[in-house]
Amino acid sequence: MSGTDHARARLAAVRARLLPVFARAGEDVVARERDRVLPRRQVRELLAAGFGRIRIPVEFGGDGLDWPEVAELLVDLAAADSNLPQIFRGHIAYVEDLLAAPVGPRRDAWLRRLAAGELVGNAWSEVGAAALGSTGTRLTRDADGLRVDGRKYYTTGSIFADWIDATVDDGGSPATALIRTDQPGVRIDDDWDGFGQPVTGTGTAVFDGARVEPDDVAAFGDRFRYQTAVYQLVLLAVLAGIAEAVERDTGEQLRTRARVYSHGTASRAQDDPQALQIAGEVAAAAFTGRALVAEVARAVQRAADTASARDSAEHLDAVVAAEFASAKAQVVLSEAVPRAATRLFDTLGASAISGARALDRHWRNARAVASHNPWIFKARQLGDHSVNGVVPDFIWSVGVASASTRKESA
Repeated sequence: MSGTDHARARLAAVRARLLPVFARAGEDVVARERDRVLPRRQVRELLAAGFGRIRIPVEFGGDGLDWPEVAELLVDLAAADSNLPQIFRGHIAYVEDLLAAPVGPRRDAWLRRLAAGELVGNAWSEVGAAALGSTGTRLTRDADGLRVDGRKYYTTGSIFADWIDATVDDGGSPATALIRTDQPGVRIDDDWDGFGQPVTGTGTAVFDGARVEPDDVAAFGDRFRYQTAVYQLVLLAVLAGIAEAVERDTGEQLRTRARVYSHGTASRAQDDPQALQIAGEVAAAAFTGRALVAEVARAVQRAADTASARDSAEHLDAVVAAEFASAKAQVVLSEAVPRAATRLFDTLGASAISGARALDRHWRNARAVASHNPWIFKARQLGDHSVNGVVPDFIWSVGVASASTRKESA
C-alpha cells in the first residue's frame, strides 16, 4: 500500500469511528441550545471515541492525522453541532504545542495522557480593566509550592476539561500554567450569556490558590509560533460547518414547505426559481467555507512540518503564510456565513421565525464566532502587507490601553 493509500485508509477508519458520534450529537442540538444545556454527554462520547487524539501521533496512542484531515473532521462536527469543535479548540492547540516542542519525557508523557482521553481547556482572557498585554492572574510560590490566583473569562471548554491551559504572570514574565480542574482552588462557572454558541461553556474560571507543578509552567514565548493560525483555523471550521448546516436546513425547509405565495413563481416552494437562487447562494457559501478551511489547513501543515527548526527561515516563512491564509479566510467567511444564515429566511415565510424551529441559531452562532478576533483588524493588516510588505506581530492581545499608548496612537 502506498503512502497515499495508507493515509486515505487511516482517515476512512477515523471517519467511520467518529461520524456516528457526530450524528448523535446533532440529534438534540436544538433543544440543548434552546434550554442552554451543556453538552457534557456529547463531550464524553467524543472523548471516548477518540476525538481528542486525532492529531496525536500513532506511537503515542493517537490517529496521527495531518491538519487537512483534522480540519475536515472539524467541519463535519460543526455541521452537526457548532458548539462542540469550539469546546475542543484549547485542547487542539495544546496538543499542537506539544507536537511542536522538543522531544522529551514530559512531552511524550503528556501526549500519551491526552491520547488516553484527558481534555485540556483554555483560560487566557480577562475582562475588566486589565492592561493591554498583561494578565492579572499571578503565579507565586509559597511553602507548599506553586500557586495560581486570578480570574479568567471566555474559558471555552474548561468546564468540561481535566486541565486548564492558563496564561499567568510569573514574576513579571508572561507564562502558561497547566492547572488541574478537580482541586479545591479551581471554580468554573457556566455564566456565558452570549446569544450565540450558547453551550460552549465560555464562562468564568476562578483560581484561588490553585496548585500547579513546576514542570507544567512554561514561558509564553516558548509556545509554538503558528498558534494564532491554529486557533483561527478551528473557528473557520466552525463557520464552514455552520454554512453546511444552513445549506442542509434550507433544502429541508423548501422540500417540506406546502404553502406558497400567490405572487410567487411556482406552485411548490422547492420549484420557485427565486428561492432556488438563494439556495444556490447558500450552497456556494458552504462550498467556499470548506474549500477555504482546507487551504488554511494545508498552510498550517506546512508550518507544522517545519516546527522542529523553530528559528529557521523556512519555518518563519511558513508561519507567516499560515497566519495570512487564516486571516484571508476569516475576512471572507466572517461576512459570507452570517449572510447565508440570513438569506435562509428569504426563501420562507413568517413561520420560519418560529422559536421551535430555531433557524435563527445558525445566524446567532455564526455571528458569535465571527465576533472573535475582529476581522476588520485582520483586513487592515492584510492590506498593509499587500501594499507595503509589512508583516505584523501575530501574537496579539486585548485590554485597556495605557495613557502612553493612547497618546502614541492619537
